[in-house]
Amino acid sequence: MAASLKELWQRGSEFLGCTHAIMGGAMSWVSERNLVSALSNAGAFGVIAASSMPPELLDKEIKATRALTQKPFGVNLILMHPQLDQLVEVCLANHVSHVVLAGGIPKSQTVARLKEGGAKVIAFAPTATIGRKLIKMGVDALVIEGMEAGGHIGPVSTSVLAQEILPVIRDVPVFVAGGIGRGEAIVAYLEMGASGVQLGTRFVCANESIAHPNFKQAFIKASARDAVPSVQYHPDFPVIPVRAIANKASEDFMRFQKETVEKVFAGDMAKEAGQLAIEHFWAGALRKAVIDGDIERGSLMAGQSVGMVQRTQTIQEIIDELVGQAALYLSDKHAA
Repeated sequence: MAASLKELWQRGSEFLGCTHAIMGGAMSWVSERNLVSALSNAGAFGVIAASSMPPELLDKEIKATRALTQKPFGVNLILMHPQLDQLVEVCLANHVSHVVLAGGIPKSQTVARLKEGGAKVIAFAPTATIGRKLIKMGVDALVIEGMEAGGHIGPVSTSVLAQEILPVIRDVPVFVAGGIGRGEAIVAYLEMGASGVQLGTRFVCANESIAHPNFKQAFIKASARDAVPSVQYHPDFPVIPVRAIANKASEDFMRFQKETVEKVFAGDMAKEAGQLAIEHFWAGALRKAVIDGDIERGSLMAGQSVGMVQRTQTIQEIIDELVGQAALYLSDKHAA
């Protein structure tokens, strides 16, 4: 007897404390109180993108989210944040149930402090070896995210990561992310051994998303081929690729890299400062697009599933659509 959708993602939904094991990807400027609470209220699992927030702002955002939902939600913390320890304490003081650690391999003391404070810890595993290291460190669940995702990406596709990691890591729940836009794909990864999935791009054009109407229209008009990775200008200045819909900001980034590298080589700027400036470029460009609606000079970070975003909908409608597609796919398989 083939498993039902509820059975397939039972481990993930129990771990998250929600009906549907669908995590919201943490998107800077987009994954705030409105979108996060809407996801949790719809039976999925919202995650606040702390991004570069200072501790006091994160505290306000968590409290504001809790005022909008009684369901569980998480917070995504970037490991390179200079006030990471303070952000951890803010999460614990607010009794956040799940904390997602992103942007590298966390220190064991960070994981230990979160667990000691009562939070469940989720981290990203780009390889099975790193996944095992994280589990040994005490991480409670893993996310494996392929290069089809939006924002900062790694070099390996979701389907390959899933084949490498899902068969060999069963100790903790594993959530698959990157390029997922339909329910059928969710089922495929669950059947491979995933406990759930993480989606970001699919939720950008939700009615509850505060993204500017121009930003949403750019997503609705785009195809999968329009979401491309940024290009590194100089080998001595490595850049983590960022996937976004191609526009003038993509050209501006190349120009900015060139100018910054030239300043470093001329002795007008330290190499570390240049590297940091290049990394910070996208943060400002993203706000310009998401909040101000400048879709020419702003960054349109999007995953390749953007081609499946065709209209604005409520979060509830999107979740119901994904779950409906997954359930229909399973029932068709049972009938075959």
